[in-house]
Amino acid sequence: MTRKSDNDQLSFTSGRIKKIGILTSGGDAPGMNAAIRAATRSAIAAGREAVGILRGYQGMIDGDFIPLQSTDVSGILQLGGTMLKTARCKEFRTPEGRRRAKEQLTAAAIDAVIVIGGDGSFTGAWVMSQECDIPFVGIPATIDNDMYGTDYTIGYETALNSVVCAVDKIKDTARSHGRIFFIEVMGHEAGLLALNSGIACGAEVILIPESKAQHDELQKFLEKGYRDKESSGIVMVAEGDEAGGALHIAEQIRRDHPDLDVRISILGHIQRGGSPVARDRINATRMGIAAVDALLNDQKSIMIGLDNNRIVHVTFNKAVKMNHSIDTGLLEVHNLLNGM
Repeated sequence: MTRKSDNDQLSFTSGRIKKIGILTSGGDAPGMNAAIRAATRSAIAAGREAVGILRGYQGMIDGDFIPLQSTDVSGILQLGGTMLKTARCKEFRTPEGRRRAKEQLTAAAIDAVIVIGGDGSFTGAWVMSQECDIPFVGIPATIDNDMYGTDYTIGYETALNSVVCAVDKIKDTARSHGRIFFIEVMGHEAGLLALNSGIACGAEVILIPESKAQHDELQKFLEKGYRDKESSGIVMVAEGDEAGGALHIAEQIRRDHPDLDVRISILGHIQRGGSPVARDRINATRMGIAAVDALLNDQKSIMIGLDNNRIVHVTFNKAVKMNHSIDTGLLEVHNLLNGM
């Protein structure tokens, strides 16, 4: 991982790259449009052409390209989702699919590609960059915030705020009826969204893939904490928890504690949508500019990250192969405040 300057200074030097493709891939995340806007306008400012690749790698294989001018990205900063659309592409996982994508890029004279997405998107970029001489640079965008080498991924802050707003409303009903709500949030392999939203909402229990001990805390709450308070309870569940999602866990609790009023709320895709918050807009803008800067300084097969709010470069092989870790000390903070 290499560190860049504190003030995000730009230094465009490479004359080899004339046309830069930009795509979004995998799950959408609020702030993707801000990154598209920044990458487009910084490429144009450097005297290069910007090209939008529609529907991710599927659009690359199909040659679904559109030229991007500065006016094309006006008015998108505040919009959720992605103006370039996104899709998952099984064909790109095959050598034949990647060869077809390479042919389309060559035919369109696209010299380099910026990929805005998560680890699966970067894995595809890394493999293709090894097979052909086209530089790829990644911008991390996933609401899970689970990428190695960066403190932040685009969309996480907005998703976190969306979860907090939803849970605050659910708590009103939980208190009114004396119910226990099991609330499931996204996070197949990482529980950061569940952990931080649970702390922000004052959840009684937080279940995440990174900690098996939290299931003991759930039993303590059901057997003592809930009885003592005689009120209500919120249990935050990451969808990737090893005991299963909220539905499976809640059904088990219903069987073991038939006297409890247990309800389930799966927040689903409302976590991904919505207008990005200020931090997602600002950091997506910084990363979009930094991605163009990296390409024009002959960087390739790297992800743009943030380390202590400073732009860094992380090689794809580290970003996709190494595990992201969470601060499990936050669980101790949570347990302390809930008297567990």
